[in-house]
Amino acid sequence: MVQVCLNGRREGADGMCVPLSPEALAESAAAAVAAGATEVHVHPRTPCGRESLSPRVVAVVVDALRRRVSVPVGVTTGAWAEPDPVARVSRVRAWSVLPDFASVNWHEPGAQEVAEQLIALGVGVEAGIWSGTDGAARFAGSPLAPKVLRVLAEVTDPDPETAEASARALLAELGDAHGRPVLLHGEEGGAWPVLRLAGRLGLATRVGLEDTLVLPDGRRARSNAELVVAALRAHGCAAGGRDDTSR
Repeated sequence: MVQVCLNGRREGADGMCVPLSPEALAESAAAAVAAGATEVHVHPRTPCGRESLSPRVVAVVVDALRRRVSVPVGVTTGAWAEPDPVARVSRVRAWSVLPDFASVNWHEPGAQEVAEQLIALGVGVEAGIWSGTDGAARFAGSPLAPKVLRVLAEVTDPDPETAEASARALLAELGDAHGRPVLLHGEEGGAWPVLRLAGRLGLATRVGLEDTLVLPDGRRARSNAELVVAALRAHGCAAGGRDDTSR
């Protein structure tokens, strides 16, 4: 499974290819799914470009995506979009149009409460476990851990020389991840080494302009769809030489 992460925290300064408006996100999602993406992850934004978890903003974006794609659609609940944990839970509770899943960064204040609210609404929870944080330890002791949709193992090490080692260390921290499926991905310079490792381990992964702006050969990506095509090639080829030594 290759999920496409359309925009993340990128801004217009990162290039015209980064989709920000609901219409641009929907168009980019449709092209990425046509290229082979099996899920869509998005950061909804207000008309002025600010990330938001408000019910209206989330509804407009999710509706726009669902008009163009039939695969599961997920959103972020990152604390940067709503720093106050109580307000974040309130925002989620008020969602009128529900995504299929939402990522919850387990190291952030209020993560348990946000995840609990999502589960109560019937929204799948991606437990975001970032390398370099105490997320894995918090997840290990969480009563909600067996109830999440999957673990989103995010390698924040951007160094292409060390990202794979960081990924292996994160997977070791996660152990059996309470028996939940693991989606492994990296970012920036670490995106492609970690994606290839996911292929060798037989794990789901993701790719998109949120995680990297470049193709494996260093050329600037022109679209999310182009990244998906490259990811399927890299992930599939890597899977042919499965590596069972790290988990």
